[in-house]
Order: sequence, then C-alpha cells, then structure tokens
Amino acid sequence: MTSPPPPWALLAELTHSCPLHCPYCSNPLELVRRSRELSAEKWADVLRQAAELGVIHTHLSGGEPLLRPDLAAIVAAAESAGIYTQLVTSGVGLSAPRMSALASAGLRSVQLSVQHAGPAASDRIAGYRSFAAKEQAAAVVRDAELPLGLNVVLHRDNLDAVDAIVDLGVAWGAERIELANVQFYGWALHNRTALLPTRDQLSRARETVESRRQQLAGTTELVWVVPDYFDGVAKPCMGGWGAVSLTVAPDGGVLPCPAAGALPDLEVPNVRDRSLEWIWNSSPAFNLYRGTEWMSGPCGGCPRRETDFGGCRCQAHALTGDAARTDPACALSPDHALVRALAEAPPDDLPPDDARRYVYRGPRPARRERSRG
Repeated sequence: MTSPPPPWALLAELTHSCPLHCPYCSNPLELVRRSRELSAEKWADVLRQAAELGVIHTHLSGGEPLLRPDLAAIVAAAESAGIYTQLVTSGVGLSAPRMSALASAGLRSVQLSVQHAGPAASDRIAGYRSFAAKEQAAAVVRDAELPLGLNVVLHRDNLDAVDAIVDLGVAWGAERIELANVQFYGWALHNRTALLPTRDQLSRARETVESRRQQLAGTTELVWVVPDYFDGVAKPCMGGWGAVSLTVAPDGGVLPCPAAGALPDLEVPNVRDRSLEWIWNSSPAFNLYRGTEWMSGPCGGCPRRETDFGGCRCQAHALTGDAARTDPACALSPDHALVRALAEAPPDDLPPDDARRYVYRGPRPARRERSRG
C-alpha cells in the first residue's frame, strides 16, 4: 500500500471540560474525564511526532484549553517542535497575565468563539455568562499584538444577526471571521429542531456576507462555510478522510475528524499505544475511507469523487446508519430526500428566543436548568 501524503494540520483537543454549554457543541456525547487526559509531557511527545510526520500547524482546542494549567508548557513544546500554534478558546479565563505567558511560550494567534453580537443572546446560547469575558479576551489579544480571529457557528438563533456579528468582529479587531453554518451531528443533531434555519434566513445571511466582503476587502477576511442541508452539494469534509489533518482527543485517541469517534465500528487508535506515524500511515481507522476505492453507489462513478470524497462520513452515519453511504447532503445521494424534507419543512412553532430550550451537554446552572443529553 502506498503511503499517503503527510498531514499538515493537527487539532489538539486538550480537554473536554468547558464552562460553556453550547447546544451545537462538537465534543462527543461521552466526554473524556480530566483524569484520562494526556499529560503535558505526553502532549510534547505527540507534537514532536506530529512535526516529524509533517504537521506545521495546530489548533489547541477543547473544550476550553485555558482550563489546562500546563497550557503554556504545551505551547512551548509545539514551538520547540516548529509547529505554528493557534489557541481556540471561549475567552473565559484569558487574562492579561495568562496571555503574556502564552505569548512568551510561542503562541502565534487566537481564535475566539462568538455565539451572538448581543450580550444577552450570546450568554443564553452559550448557557453561561461569557460575553463580557469574550470582549475582555479580544482586548487582551489585541494588546498582545497577536492575530485575532472569530469563530461563529451559525444557526436559526443567530443567522439574522450576521451583520451585527461582523460589526462586532470589526470592533474587536478581528482579522478573520469564520461564519460556519452548523453541522448536524453530536449535540447539534440532538438540537436540530431548534437550530435548523430556514432557507430564507440562509439566503439573507449569504447576501449580507457577500455585501460585507466587498465592504471589508483588504481589512477583515470573512469566511462563509456553506450549510449541509440546503445546497445539494456535499462538502469535502476535512479535505478528505485521512488526507490533510488529524485530531488527537484528550485521552490520546487519534481520529481523521473530530466527530469520527461516534462511528460505532471505528477502532480508534491511541498515541499511548502506537506512534503517530503508524496511526496516520497504517491504521485501519485512517485507511477505512481514505481515497476513493471504498466508494460504491453514485460516488463510485461520480466525477466529483476526487473533489468531495463522498462528503461527510459522520453525517452519512447520523442520517442513514451507514457511514459508507453517499452523504445525503449530495443531490445525487439515494438518501437526499432525508435532508430535502428537513430543509423544505415549514419552520416549527418555537418559543421566543428568550424561552428557547436546548438539550445541553454537561450540568446547567440551577437557575437555568434544562433537559440534558
């Protein structure tokens, strides 16, 4: 078997712990306990192996990576290995002294999650009073003179605020704003009824983004990640299975994408047991849907198979129970009616935003207790 090209990106999920309880959280339904997290020393070894494999960029993520007291040591290990580091954070806990320590360790940039432009709506969606902390974190990053990006998951509850969210990002000094339409697996699948936007919402938001792109050209980059259920075109998830990036979970499990651990028949390799080089090149998990030879049905003879790689395996499993089927988001999929029915259904009668109910991961504050997944 020919060895695949080396990966260039690593998502380092340092912890699943997080003060926020976002209803679209990409963490698995079963979270890794703190006692099972890799130590800073083991993360240093993982990062060294990643650099030797070809990785040049890592997102230090979670959960909330700032909950790791040894985060600066992990950043320093990545810097020593020659890997560019970006902190992906809610902003909660990013004080000026903490920022200074991380910058001194070699942190290169920060990506701050934003739920809404309005403080009350942001706190409600996040399930935690965090908007003020985010605003402070943005100022701290600016003061440290590091590049700042915003990451916004878009859904029914905030799509109509895209213009205000862009204004917020500009005011906070963001160089890049990623507007990522929600993907429905994990917690987002549990909350799909409340999160699924209308086609009109998406159309208005897309027009707004195009207009703001022209206005902000050369100053702030706007990235629009297309929705899965509405365009009839499957996205090349992660650039293809085991093609350009890998994810290391808090307990050392290694995945082709952050959500792949939900696939029931996937034997997840672990850096405690195997080298990263073996996992990337030889493990059954990374070769299961790599390339195009595994494809059948419409994907097998489709001219787009080298472009979209059959779409998302996790979405195919979530909607059909079979990860090897063509992603139902694709108009050529025999299962496309599943997503078309969802996209074209009249919007449910949902309560007002301030009374919206989500299924949240983790415990909720007593004063705002809601159902749990």
